[in-house]
Amino acid sequence: MKKLSVRRRHPLAAVVVLLLALAATGGLYATFAPADKAQADETAQSLAIEEGKKLYAVGCASCHGTGGQGTSDGPSLVGVGAAAVDFQVATGRMPAATSQGVQVPAKKNIYSQAEIDQLAAYIASFGAGPAVPTEEQYGPEGADIAEGGELFRNNCAQCHNFTGKGGALTQGKYAPSLEGVDPKHIYEAMQTGPQNMPSFPDTTLTEQNKKDIIAYLDAVNSSDTENPGGMSLGGIGPVAEGLFAWIFGLGALIAVAVWVAARTAKAKKS
Repeated sequence: MKKLSVRRRHPLAAVVVLLLALAATGGLYATFAPADKAQADETAQSLAIEEGKKLYAVGCASCHGTGGQGTSDGPSLVGVGAAAVDFQVATGRMPAATSQGVQVPAKKNIYSQAEIDQLAAYIASFGAGPAVPTEEQYGPEGADIAEGGELFRNNCAQCHNFTGKGGALTQGKYAPSLEGVDPKHIYEAMQTGPQNMPSFPDTTLTEQNKKDIIAYLDAVNSSDTENPGGMSLGGIGPVAEGLFAWIFGLGALIAVAVWVAARTAKAKKS
């Protein structure tokens, strides 16, 4: 017993006890803290879904059905994902006006971003779909503008024209201008394919491809970017430029020819 008592009073005994206590505390924290965080995240998600359900019942259910199954007035929302909700609601396209044409236009939205997130959480619970992208996915960091321009001309310019100014489609529909559109919404549109637009999932256009396209649009529509060809004529392309040349150039030549002929005839009479 005397020998044991001496060991307990050894100068290093306190240090050993302290290290054991710290190790035990760290182990307990590592065991229980992640579970607490996961539980907190799950609770926050549940609250967001519950609040989103209330917003959905007031603003969406009359057209899309109480369970998102769709009706004659609105398509099914099962599997559209949070990205589609964020795009449609944040750009004001949804809720749609009661009297609308062949296409739902963008307008001022009526929900805060927090409410949009709640709606997105609830509708995403109907079925898996594209998630809202992060700033890292659509931000300019690491983007290749030249590659984005080539991708845009091959996949998007047929409808939106070469610089994203928009264009007419069939039966009164149109591709909207992309000038001034939030990069997040452009990314979401490529993900989800709203209205007349086809979707471009990561299997078609990778995350890097989308980032490059967004960087290209930002560059060509920037007020700091000078047009090397002079007047852009709306950025519509060579057809508009040729038409401008024919109407104004040829028109000016005809006017000059008429003026010369008139002066010549007048000179002959005198």
